[in-house]
Amino acid sequence: MKKQTQCVHSGNYVDLSSGGINTPIFTSSAFRYLDSDKQPYPRYFNTPNQEVVVEKLTALEQAEDGLLCSSGMAAISTAILTIAGSGDHIILQDELYGGTYAFATQQFARLGINFSFVPKDCAAIEKAITEKTRIILIETPTNPLLGIIDIEQVAELARKKGIITIIDSTFASPINQNPLNFGIDVVVHSGTKYLGGHSDICCGAILTSKKLTEKMKTTAADFGGSLNGETCALLERSLKTLHLRVTKQTENAAIIAQSLFDNELIGPVYYPGLKSHPGHAVAARQMAGFGAMLSFELSQKIESTYEFLKRLELIVPALSLGGVETTICAPAQTSHLKMSTEAREKIGISERLLRLSVGIEHPDDVLADLKQALD
Repeated sequence: MKKQTQCVHSGNYVDLSSGGINTPIFTSSAFRYLDSDKQPYPRYFNTPNQEVVVEKLTALEQAEDGLLCSSGMAAISTAILTIAGSGDHIILQDELYGGTYAFATQQFARLGINFSFVPKDCAAIEKAITEKTRIILIETPTNPLLGIIDIEQVAELARKKGIITIIDSTFASPINQNPLNFGIDVVVHSGTKYLGGHSDICCGAILTSKKLTEKMKTTAADFGGSLNGETCALLERSLKTLHLRVTKQTENAAIIAQSLFDNELIGPVYYPGLKSHPGHAVAARQMAGFGAMLSFELSQKIESTYEFLKRLELIVPALSLGGVETTICAPAQTSHLKMSTEAREKIGISERLLRLSVGIEHPDDVLADLKQALD
């Protein structure tokens, strides 16, 4: 099936008792176990509502198996700590989600895990590899500067060295990018963003092989970061429109990025769909679409970033991203606040940088709001 059809039909639960076409919400935390091999329990990631969502996501991401978690960070931490432990070494991009950066800097040393932050460059990754390296974690497009790294090149390097690769593919979503097809071992999503898509649920997802999934289920069960039936039902509902939403958001982002690029009141614009973007050619090769996220800096003619944000009327200054509404934030004060000023400046996150999550509104209305705020 094509992705549009997979969004609607993959993983659907057939409810023979009522004939309903939607998956019933199983609110039970206790299930009968006599004469049953299944023995569902929410913390074991095997309830009907959990499984139908995973089946839909595995179809979209072309994975063998996967599991849902209670947040994107639960997914990231579960994936990492299943593979690496005390004495091991992990390589991470220096440009990635602030929560992942904070997890590494705040928890790895306590757990006896060594780690290295490297630029988004395969040569830099190869140079950082040691005999103890167990994981290479990348993110593309990156948060918040929309940097691009060659997925296939990283996967090939890791495979030769016997190292597991993990990618945070949240910004792309399964609609615009399928890293497993390029040799990546584990794909992680913050489902709070595009998978949920309506700014009303918090969840995460891991998509990988059956073998790794079984190992990760054990870790995840120990950590206890599972989802209840109601949240799974909301997520399943949202996934049915994932292709429609992301396709429209991607179209809008391309229009808005080009308009901002041409505006003298705007400084650098970071969007892989722009031909001026240094990762444009690589992104065009490994992405079906360039995504709905972009970042830009205000020119020096705009004295106050805060005042610009306050003057917006349609676009909402808010945390998180990926919803149907267009939102904006200053990463230095939000998603990457836990990074030191020096670490932010090293990778190019300035106080004037703004991250725009483009929604499904008409792009002219979004541009009009940006223009009036700039004026």
